[in-house]
Amino acid sequence: MTMTPQVKQILSNYESDNAGTKGNIARILLQGRLGGTGKLIILPVDQGFEHGPARSFARNPAGYDPHYHFQLAIDAGLSAFAAPLGMLETGASTFAGQIPTILKMNSANSLSRQKEGADQAVTASVNDALRLGCAAIGFTIYPGSDAQYDQMEEIRKLSAEAKAVGLAVVMWSYPRGGAVTKVGELAVDVIAYAAHMAALLGAHIIKVKLPSADLENGEAKKVYESEKIVVTSQADRVKHILQSSFAGRRIVVFSGGAAKGEDSVYQDARDIRDGGGNGSIIGRNSFQRPRADALKLLDKLVRIYKNEEWDVIDRQDDPA
Repeated sequence: MTMTPQVKQILSNYESDNAGTKGNIARILLQGRLGGTGKLIILPVDQGFEHGPARSFARNPAGYDPHYHFQLAIDAGLSAFAAPLGMLETGASTFAGQIPTILKMNSANSLSRQKEGADQAVTASVNDALRLGCAAIGFTIYPGSDAQYDQMEEIRKLSAEAKAVGLAVVMWSYPRGGAVTKVGELAVDVIAYAAHMAALLGAHIIKVKLPSADLENGEAKKVYESEKIVVTSQADRVKHILQSSFAGRRIVVFSGGAAKGEDSVYQDARDIRDGGGNGSIIGRNSFQRPRADALKLLDKLVRIYKNEEWDVIDRQDDPA
């Protein structure tokens, strides 16, 4: 696809990066049906590590096969496919060059007893990402966790190594552990803080969860109230997260979260769009549905981000 003004503008925000890294960011931004718009949808399939195979794939048994996810992302016209080492290795040759891939370089699992010290193990290397032809590495940090500083030091090293060889860095920033309450994991002040930390750590693409209107930190709450920071609607909160990510100078995508109804998924996308977010990184809400339903859902998400939300049936019936 030809370079577009939207993608040129986004790339201009990454002033320190080499041509290889900018080229790989552009690969993602120019891929698929949203290519060139500045919006993107990424399919992440690391949930088998996080939650186990049955919890991840039993609802749609085709998902036990890694090739299913590669093909789903390609057929849906998505921007990239993110997965851990072993999953990407299974399709590296078959799907080479068909969709940008992101190597998820650390993972946790639900058998661990870690709570306050929530952490993830580094399970891949930058050399693996190069060997597999990836456009980027992905890494999770848990702001608030007792293990957060070790994670930040890990990603500092991996990020420097990735950027030196022309790879982009995608950072999952999920507040968790330590003194962060369960409600606080989604509080708008905490999510904004998490996004800002990811930006400060050098992420090119930041992944956070959609925030609630709750305010967790007492000192932050005083500022939100005294400065009248508007966080009433979900679109308002998305706008604030972008503001906290270097005033929109970093790409921010929002997690689809646990499986939920289609209407909720669509409304989330509208709010992300209206708040200026760059898009969605949506896993379980797509691959846990039967393939036909997943393609239908992803098609509508693409159309929402392109401001072409009208139903295909309505468009076909339109005499114009």
